[in-house]
Order: sequence, then C-alpha cells, then structure tokens
Amino acid sequence: MHAFRKAVEANDHDAVAALLSENVVFTSPVAFRPYTGKAITAAILRGVSRVFEDFRYVREIIGTDGHDHALVFTARVGSREINGCDFLHIDEDGLIDDFTVMVRPLSAAQALAEAMGAQFERIEQEAAGARATDG
Repeated sequence: MHAFRKAVEANDHDAVAALLSENVVFTSPVAFRPYTGKAITAAILRGVSRVFEDFRYVREIIGTDGHDHALVFTARVGSREINGCDFLHIDEDGLIDDFTVMVRPLSAAQALAEAMGAQFERIEQEAAGARATDG
C-alpha cells in the first residue's frame, strides 16, 4: 500500500503534505485549471476531507515502474454517492509530483463542485498561511 493511501486513511494531513513535492501539480475534477504547489494542494486535500463522508479506498493499481499509482475510492457528498480515482505520479525522490482526480457520476461531481466552492476561501487562507510559514 502506498504511503499516501495510509496517510489519507489515517486522516493524517501532515503526513499527506509531507508526501507532496514542492511543485506538485494538482488537477481537480471540478476546476478548469490545475493548481501548482504543495501549499495549495495540501489545503485542497484538507478541504476534500471536510467535504467527503464515508471515504474509503477500494482498490490500488501500481504501474510497472512503481512511479504511477491509481487509487480507486468511494465516498458521499451530501446525499450523492461518488466514485473516483486518484492518479498519482511519484518522482525520483519518492514524492508526489502529479496528482489528478477523476469522479463520477455527473450529479456527484456537481455536488462536489458546490461543496468545494463553499470551502475555497478557507482553502486559500490555509494555503497562504502554509506558504508564509514555509517561506
């Protein structure tokens, strides 16, 4: 099991952040543009943990070179059941440098977009605070 999965399942936000590259690129299923950087990605992931209910990984697929991982999950957003997959690329230092999330069905993706939109001011504040303490 990948360390990221263990950290998420333990709800250990510090361990999750420690596994992110400084220049990680996070591609959201509900945002047009990707987000770049450890601080914003960690803050988004904390926001997701506040939005998702009954989150659990149900399958892990590892690429032949060990750098690519697909973590299939289920969760709820309000009354909507959501199925999704976290696609991770691990760099030579063992850190996540590319993180893409896909979800289905559309009604659940829309519920996720709405719920995350409500979180986004807090997410931006958390990211700004992390950048201030790191820099």
